[in-house]
Amino acid sequence: MTSLKFINDCGDFCLENADRISGIYFPCVNEAGMISAVTPLMGGDSKTGQNSFLMEPASDETLRESRASRNFWVRFSDGEIWSAVGMSAKQIAERFTSDHDVLKVSGGFLWHKTELSGKRLMAEVLTFVPCDNEAVEIMKVTLKNTGDKEEDIICTAAVPVYGRSADNIRDHRHVTSLLQRAAVTDHGIEFTNSLTFDERGHRKGENIYRVFASEDNGAFPTGCLPELYKFTGEGGTLDNPESIYENSPFYSSGYTVGGYEMIGAVRFSEYRLEKGESKSYIIVCGVNSDNKKYLSETAVNKALEENKAYWKAKTENLILTGDRNFDLWYKWVCIQPVLRRICGCSFLPHHDYGRGGRGWRDLWQDCLALLLTEPEKMRNIIINNFCGVRADGTNATIIGSKQGEFIADRNAIVRLWMDHGMWPVLTLDLYIGQTGDMGLLLEKCGYFTDNRTQRCSRLSDISLYRHEGTILEHILTENVTMFFDVGAHGYMRLHDADWNDGLDMASENGESVAFTSAYCRNFRLIAGYLYRLDESGIKETAIFEPLYRLMLTDKRSYSDTSALNAALTEYCNSIETYCEKQTVSCRSIADILISMSDHLTDKICSEQLVSDGAEQCWFNGYYDNRGKMVEGLHGEQVRMMLTSQVFPLMSGVADRKQAEAVIRAVNWYLCFPSRGGVCLNTDFNEIKLDMGRMFGFAYGHKENGAVFSHMAVMYAYALYLRGFYEEGDKVIQQLYEQCSDFEKSRIYPGIPEYFDINGRGMYPYLTGAASWLVLTVQTMMFGISGLYGDMKISPAISAHRFDEYGKASVSFSFCGKRFMCEYINENRPGPTEYKIKKAFLNDNELTVSDTLVIERSIIEGLENENTIRIYLGKD
Repeated sequence: MTSLKFINDCGDFCLENADRISGIYFPCVNEAGMISAVTPLMGGDSKTGQNSFLMEPASDETLRESRASRNFWVRFSDGEIWSAVGMSAKQIAERFTSDHDVLKVSGGFLWHKTELSGKRLMAEVLTFVPCDNEAVEIMKVTLKNTGDKEEDIICTAAVPVYGRSADNIRDHRHVTSLLQRAAVTDHGIEFTNSLTFDERGHRKGENIYRVFASEDNGAFPTGCLPELYKFTGEGGTLDNPESIYENSPFYSSGYTVGGYEMIGAVRFSEYRLEKGESKSYIIVCGVNSDNKKYLSETAVNKALEENKAYWKAKTENLILTGDRNFDLWYKWVCIQPVLRRICGCSFLPHHDYGRGGRGWRDLWQDCLALLLTEPEKMRNIIINNFCGVRADGTNATIIGSKQGEFIADRNAIVRLWMDHGMWPVLTLDLYIGQTGDMGLLLEKCGYFTDNRTQRCSRLSDISLYRHEGTILEHILTENVTMFFDVGAHGYMRLHDADWNDGLDMASENGESVAFTSAYCRNFRLIAGYLYRLDESGIKETAIFEPLYRLMLTDKRSYSDTSALNAALTEYCNSIETYCEKQTVSCRSIADILISMSDHLTDKICSEQLVSDGAEQCWFNGYYDNRGKMVEGLHGEQVRMMLTSQVFPLMSGVADRKQAEAVIRAVNWYLCFPSRGGVCLNTDFNEIKLDMGRMFGFAYGHKENGAVFSHMAVMYAYALYLRGFYEEGDKVIQQLYEQCSDFEKSRIYPGIPEYFDINGRGMYPYLTGAASWLVLTVQTMMFGISGLYGDMKISPAISAHRFDEYGKASVSFSFCGKRFMCEYINENRPGPTEYKIKKAFLNDNELTVSDTLVIERSIIEGLENENTIRIYLGKD
């Protein structure tokens, strides 16, 4: 039995027999863009982008291959060969015998260490990426003589160097090896490419890949070998290399070679290791970096401590409950939004989303968690993000490497996800709540312009006008156009997919009732901003004249889909060229938005409730490409999707009675605690070519019926939002228990994108579920939220979350200050029973009403570190 355990209160963990676990890996990254994945057997890869992979791109299926492993070879004086990472052919063959070496892994924020106990030596391999601006990965290998006699050893580090674009894995793999060049230096090997191979136009190679090394005493390597074929030898392999077994001569500084697959093989001088003695070696791999600055034990130790401190600061929003493991697991979840900001969705082995970059909704949802830690720093980021909106209400879908840089779409495929206008409002609402910065709405930025017109339905050869407008105008453009972009049944068209990318085969006639519900909430949120602007004295705002004309469409036409579509087409035509701005009343626009929301809410509630013909009823969320309702009772088969229930709940479209019915139906048809809790859908038992690729996946995997953490956490958030606190807590607890049961989940701490049908965690680290979990725990469970810049405290902590003394606490940032809020619930009634009885801010008693609000003016006058103490009890 293999188990993962936390070993201290910092969140550090250890894992015994880690070599017996397939598919796990650890992220080592920095803001400079160095992204490494490290397995217990030192597999994985390292890169700075799609076109700059230092090591060969790794996938879930290649993680255990010797080609993917960083290796460190020890050759004893009697000719025995031993791998310090457990990846020799002999060690691999012995792995499932009683005679195998014992491997233990430990990890922390963000460092990874393996300890391999052999018969003669014990090897410790520390790996991390320093937090400075160098794109390097550091390995420190420490050998300890645990035998009963001294050992004469010759050590060789070996890092397979790929050194080119991930595209070349299948496209011209050998041809691009002919472009490779290597030069041996005093410190190791430098690798370059004469050209970047691209049949659309070859370019001079610019990247320099380095594998440098030193001993702990500062001594340089005695020789290096860059050619892979010479390292492995004729008939040899990376786990059985001839050059190690034969102790073949390596080359001195000045040696150059080109035209081969390469390896960073670096040999050290022979060393006598006395009994009980330890000896360390440093290997630094980098891309366009200064590797030499780390070639001392002092430099490595300093970089490690700085790295630990940097990542510790990213987990300051911690919680303390009655379950220490839950609290430590939550710290790892808090790191995940930062990882996704750096890595996108493509640059760790499980993530098969293509060529890199973050998507539009990833951008906005990652901001949710970042807003809770550094809201004041997010203002410019949010403004820049809105530069990705087109004037027709659509948006670029891929985020560039720089702030405000956008790409129309991955692989130049013209597509429209109908949910994209919904997410920015959620992020904006959190920002305004945290800061009270209504002025952001009136800031101006440009619109994204490319050759896509008519809401991505056409490519244009004309030069489109480059518009500029307020943030308020941007969100109006995104959301109002969706009201008119409806299908035959009067619900918003699905186009090429919504949140579920797998619903991608209903672009002609598909409709998303689920996200129509979500937009209903957006309309009300935006209306709230407009009413507040009006009350603050800002009575009017300027928007596109064609947009105002669109909004003035007669309400009697709201049920005429042809009229709505025609009005939208007219708007899209108008916006392609210069158009006037019109000053309009904030209150009048708000009133129109409310009427839009009311129309759709009434329509959904009266038309979309379905049932199993017995006791359970829920919402239909979709129409397929034949224009048929997707959910409900089909023959004798129940069809139900979680997304279709989440958004009517979250948006308030479902009334209390309907919400209760939905929860019962979800528990009856979608809840599987042994797999992690609430799954995405029932088994449709059909490959629905009229709906999407998700139905081609085996049931219980990914979007087709897996426990998809992202939507499950959003369901928990919706439950809390609607006052179903215990039900929301249960969803989070089930996900946590699945993550923490290592025998089932097989993942390091954190929350994965989904759990497969066997309960195994898939696609770890890079998931929007992390941002939503942080948002839910802090703002819903612990009840710390913003109210137009004031702090609102309204806890909904379940009784089992309090410790034995009836205490629970959360640390967080607000208005540039740090707070620790402690809740005391001595008799531990549940969240529907207790209320705030007393509250103290730094020992000063606060006035308590139904909810506790601390005004921003008070917070601004506080010191940097503050304590809030709240006593809970029954009425």
